[in-house]
Amino acid sequence: MLAAGAAAGLTLDGRRVLAGDTDAEFYSVPPVGNVHLLHITDVHAQLLPMRYREPHANLGVGAARGRPPHLVGEALLTRFGIPAGTRAAHAFTHLDFDAAARRYGKTGGFAHVATLVKRLRTERPGALLLDGGDTWQGSATALWTRGADMVEACLELGVDVMTGHWEFTYGADRVRELIDGPMRDRIAFVAQNIRTRDFDDEVFPGYVTRDCNGVRVAIIGQAFPYMPIANPRHLVPDWAFGIREESLQQTVETVRADGAQVVVLLSHNGMDVDLEMASRIAGLTAILGGHTHDGVPVAIEVANPGGKTLVTNGGSNGKFVGVLDLDVRDMQVRDYRYRLVPVFSDLLPPDAAMQSLVGRVRAPYRDRLAEPLAVTEGTLYRRGNFNGTFDQVIVDALMRVKDVPIAFSPGFRWGASLLAGDTITREDVMAQTAITYPAVTVTPMTGERIKAVLEDVADNLFHPHPYYQQGGDMVRVGGLTFSCEPRATVGQRIGDLRLGDKPLDPARTYPVAGWASVAEGATGEPIWDVVETYLRDRKVITPPKLNTPRLLGVDGDPGFSPPP
Repeated sequence: MLAAGAAAGLTLDGRRVLAGDTDAEFYSVPPVGNVHLLHITDVHAQLLPMRYREPHANLGVGAARGRPPHLVGEALLTRFGIPAGTRAAHAFTHLDFDAAARRYGKTGGFAHVATLVKRLRTERPGALLLDGGDTWQGSATALWTRGADMVEACLELGVDVMTGHWEFTYGADRVRELIDGPMRDRIAFVAQNIRTRDFDDEVFPGYVTRDCNGVRVAIIGQAFPYMPIANPRHLVPDWAFGIREESLQQTVETVRADGAQVVVLLSHNGMDVDLEMASRIAGLTAILGGHTHDGVPVAIEVANPGGKTLVTNGGSNGKFVGVLDLDVRDMQVRDYRYRLVPVFSDLLPPDAAMQSLVGRVRAPYRDRLAEPLAVTEGTLYRRGNFNGTFDQVIVDALMRVKDVPIAFSPGFRWGASLLAGDTITREDVMAQTAITYPAVTVTPMTGERIKAVLEDVADNLFHPHPYYQQGGDMVRVGGLTFSCEPRATVGQRIGDLRLGDKPLDPARTYPVAGWASVAEGATGEPIWDVVETYLRDRKVITPPKLNTPRLLGVDGDPGFSPPP
């Protein structure tokens, strides 16, 4: 399917973009071929430029150990030939984050993304813009408008096709309202793996076809397959999700028989799942992936019974735009080039139309968003397998405000980062907590049950077969210390649980605060109220001490770099 020389297309002129030799050359992305696909994913409703720290811990297990996306820091730079201390090094790693963030400024912002997209489309007539989902959720304004602000922004951006995940947390009726309303006939929503629970009918079209410079291109949608497990089932009670590998293969064969010369899976599986799927499904040209927020600079070639499939993952928070150029001749992909282009807002002037739209949709909430709550003396971030400093603030707030010894917070991957000296505003808190099921609960749990919960989450993250990994990082834990051995067998990863200097008693019951329960009917004040109360009382947030598990068996792993 791909020519033998295609791998050379990966790096031809590509090092300059990855390395960023000069600011003037950073956005020199010459087109190749005749089919052009632009890709954004996991924007998480970030309309404004922001900062997002890449993980220092992204461990792979089994065959995934040490292969993309499970590379961090210097290991990632070495693998992809990115010089340290450059813009690209800052975009793709956590290294020297505070200093590099001050030097290179913020990333993303829809007005700046729009400028880059327009530039790329001018160079690539007929290019299609694909959105991998997690676009309508992650900010206060998205929550308060129930996704309407992001739909309007995506229409202005010119998105052609999208799939979803967090979009579904607004409920089936709201999703339908937006798709059948403002998006109708403008943005196609595709998901081959969502069916009705009663009759197994398609809920959304499984695919769409588009013409790109005379080449028939099929885009198949793969929504997040585990939505009813990772998020509340009651929000979409009549829909059934899943990987649906057999129906995907059938869909690929159908579109190929209908004349598609390029077949792309627009996926929200997560990269490990996509890599596994690419090895099992024949006939896919490429998978443009999301969900796991992995900014992987190159496309990974995966062999399968039909040839090879390119697998990508496009990062998050509007920080990158993926560019896949394909040279299609005589019904075959003869060559390709892929780049994941960082969006630096200081290098890209804001697009006037998008900037006006963003200002207008935010205007009714501006004062409410800007309310100051505290000042941070250290960098606050979230992303990482085990904990982040902003997550630590959240569990500390739960323990302090709810007066409990233990707290759990979900291992969400979205959430903007702040630098030392920044004022923490309500908007910053909402960027970590804005979900439709935010209730804070205090639950009595035995020590035995607490261990079982931690084992279950660890298996979700570190199961050796990708199809059993259901997304998210390890639950963040306050008060309780423990050890974690990611590569141990199920039920044996968590040990040495202690509360203070005492072992956790399996038979004793402890009050545990948490939020984001997927159970229907959970009640309590929203998490943002608890965090705001904590921040107002503290006024100044000193660098929190990370409560991370004692890790076993990770020495020398290229997916782990101890935090500073």
